[in-house]
Amino acid sequence: MRDAYHHGALREALIDAAESVLAERGLEGFSLREVARRSGVSPAAPAHHFGDAEGLLRAVATLAFDGLTAALEAGNARGGRDPVARLREQGIGYVGFALRYPGRFGLMFRTGLQKDEALERSAHAAFTALEHGVRDLFGVPPDTPLTSEQQSALLSIWSVVHGFAHLASAGQLVRFAPPGGREAMLRTVLAPMLDLQLNGLVRATSLPPPSGSAREGAGNPSAPSTRRSAPPARPTPARRRR
Repeated sequence: MRDAYHHGALREALIDAAESVLAERGLEGFSLREVARRSGVSPAAPAHHFGDAEGLLRAVATLAFDGLTAALEAGNARGGRDPVARLREQGIGYVGFALRYPGRFGLMFRTGLQKDEALERSAHAAFTALEHGVRDLFGVPPDTPLTSEQQSALLSIWSVVHGFAHLASAGQLVRFAPPGGREAMLRTVLAPMLDLQLNGLVRATSLPPPSGSAREGAGNPSAPSTRRSAPPARPTPARRRR
C-alpha cells in the first residue's frame, strides 16, 4: 500500500479513484473499499478524509460542477462578443465535459445526494453561467427577472445539451458521428443543432438578432426582403352623372 501520500495528493487520488469506480460501476457499485483498493491505501483512508461514502461523493460532485463552470466559461471566451456564438460554445463545452468525465457527470444530477453548502454553491455557479448567456442573448440586465418565455428558452437550451450528452455517453449517437472522434461530432453534429435552436429562439421572441449572428440578411439593407408587398389598391369607378 502507498502510505507516503501527501495529504492533498491522497485526497486527489481518492477523488480520481472514486470517479473511475462511478464511470465503470455506477452509483450502485460504488464503495469506499474499492476506492481505497484502487488508490493503494488502507480501507480506512477514504473515511479519514471524507467521513463516509456520502462525503466522498459530495466532493466528487462539487469538483464536477466546478469543472462544468470552467467549461462553460471557456465557451464564453471562444464565442467572443456574439451571444449566439457564446451560447453555442457553452453547449459544446457542456457536452465535451460530460463525455470527458462520465463518472462525474453521472453523479452531478443524481437525486438522493445530500448537498452541503459547497456543493450548492458550485451547482449554482454552473447554472448562473448558462443563465447569463441567455440574458445576453435577449439583452436582459442582471437585475431584471427573465420572462416566462425567456425562462422557457433557458430550459430548452439546457435540455438539448443535457440530453445530447446522455445520448452520446450511452453510445446512441454513433451512427450520426462523423470520422474524427468526439471533437468532430461536437463541431459537425451538435454545433449546427445549437445554431438552429438559438437563432430560432431569437426569431421567436421577435427581437432583433444579436450582432454577428448567423441570420442571413439581418440588418443588411441590401439583402432582398422576404416581406410580401400589399397588392395595389383597386381604382374606384367614377360615378356616372345623371
